[in-house]
Amino acid sequence: MERLIECVPNFSEGCDMNVIREITSEIEKVAGVKLLNVDPGKATNRTVVTFVGTPEAVCEAAFCAIRKAGQLIDMRRHKGEHPRMGATDVCPLIPVAGISMEETVAYAKSLGERVGRELGIPVYLYEYAQPDVSRKNLSVIRAGEYEGFFKKIKQPGWKPDFGPSEFPAGTGATVIGARDFLVAYNVNLNTTSVRRANSIAFDVREAGRVKREGNPVTGKIVTDEKGNPVNIPGSLKSVKAIGWYIEEYGIAQISMNLTNINITPVHIAFDEVCRKAEARGIRVTGSELVGLVPLKSMLDAGKYFLARQKRSAGVSEKELIKIAVKSLGLDELAPFKPGERIIEYLLEDKTKKKLVSMTLEEFSDETASESPAPGGGSISAYIGALGVSLGTMVANLSSHKPGWDDRWEEFSVWAEKGRQYRDALMKMVDEDTGAFNKIMSAMGLPKGNDEEKKQRTQAIQAATKYAIEVPLRVMEISCDSMEVIKAMAETGNPNSVTDAAVGALCARSAVMGAFLNVKINAKGLADKKFVEDVISKGNKIQERAQKKEDEILAITAEKIK
Repeated sequence: MERLIECVPNFSEGCDMNVIREITSEIEKVAGVKLLNVDPGKATNRTVVTFVGTPEAVCEAAFCAIRKAGQLIDMRRHKGEHPRMGATDVCPLIPVAGISMEETVAYAKSLGERVGRELGIPVYLYEYAQPDVSRKNLSVIRAGEYEGFFKKIKQPGWKPDFGPSEFPAGTGATVIGARDFLVAYNVNLNTTSVRRANSIAFDVREAGRVKREGNPVTGKIVTDEKGNPVNIPGSLKSVKAIGWYIEEYGIAQISMNLTNINITPVHIAFDEVCRKAEARGIRVTGSELVGLVPLKSMLDAGKYFLARQKRSAGVSEKELIKIAVKSLGLDELAPFKPGERIIEYLLEDKTKKKLVSMTLEEFSDETASESPAPGGGSISAYIGALGVSLGTMVANLSSHKPGWDDRWEEFSVWAEKGRQYRDALMKMVDEDTGAFNKIMSAMGLPKGNDEEKKQRTQAIQAATKYAIEVPLRVMEISCDSMEVIKAMAETGNPNSVTDAAVGALCARSAVMGAFLNVKINAKGLADKKFVEDVISKGNKIQERAQKKEDEILAITAEKIK
């Protein structure tokens, strides 16, 4: 697996697009890095940039961007709503794939040391990269902001981790670290009052508010036996929040950092802010995501809001995202474009034309062309996907059947399971064609000398084994998917029982078709023990699929008498 890390630097410029473009162009110049998102904010006068790549390339791109930002942004002239302390205010590295947090920390420290040494910018480490517990939190480091750091940096406890102990007026200081994936998320309010917005922020953020005697605003601060202020915790774990006024939109917002979306996901944060705002006589009108969001966050939100409506969550990915956007009000201030805001969509290689992205007519034409792929394997996977899609349809129809309101959740579970089978099979449509192409590539290898012949033979055998495993997986998924189809034939909407039956016919055909591919590819494999095991396994799957089809057709025949 390729090692990938994400970098999300925040630059203290959100108005001058020429400056922003010059900074981001430094990132785009570095090979091995992909710029995913540039999100400028006029009111905050801040731009959040997101890019991803190999660790070495990301660190090089981050260094170049920090250098350029220091050259172009003069902090002596900077004004904005967001707390800040430098031209590159914060630069986190986030492990994405194939790399541990410990390894990411090492890269963050290396980057910080280089920025301090070569650019003369004071650097503070934070989160996982900071060994001093008292200096891990970004808000603690940034307290006092740019204006207060001329004195703060001279304090013994605030010597930078790297770079000079003098605060440069032009660039300010930079915070570099390693952290988990963070979602920057703002909730819009129908008020212009920063004080009221802050009250809601204190209600929900994990740190809560300082406890006071009597009046919660002006009362004397309560302290513990050591003289430290006592805090009243907020209602949401792993959430940082403040209230501010956004002149650009003429509203106050709750600005949140969701530091662990497994603990507090976006939809829970939104609903909790709604409750706390309502208690204070304030309405939430919508929200906005700053930067990028994982696909899972959007899908989980869509399922959550559908469940609140007692509706089936076994709908398409596109529909779940649509529900999430509307429910969270993510399109109130600007259109929310999933293709530009969801990290997995941005990482997709759009240069490759996938079979599953074709129209039905395009797919049929591609299949009918003189090219040997897509062939029977891809078609088998697609037939299987269609079969379980019919079962999923029956589940969704049953979930909304009048008079069956108390059974919506039962059918929603089946519909979600059906979607999972369907999604797995749709991936196999392209996977089977990819397996065929691997064999063709291996056959195209040179075969001049003995060593080349040996390498070519090994490559062909490895590709052939893969071309056997792919249709075998199609057999397994298609056969397993028949549990959904059978359940819907037995307990689903009786008006759709024949749809379930057609689904069973498709699933069994997918199993049989994929098995033919297994067998023909197995003919070219030298590993006879592997072939013997695969054929034995395939025969058992085919027998199970045939039995399930017979059972489903018998149920259908009984119901349509």
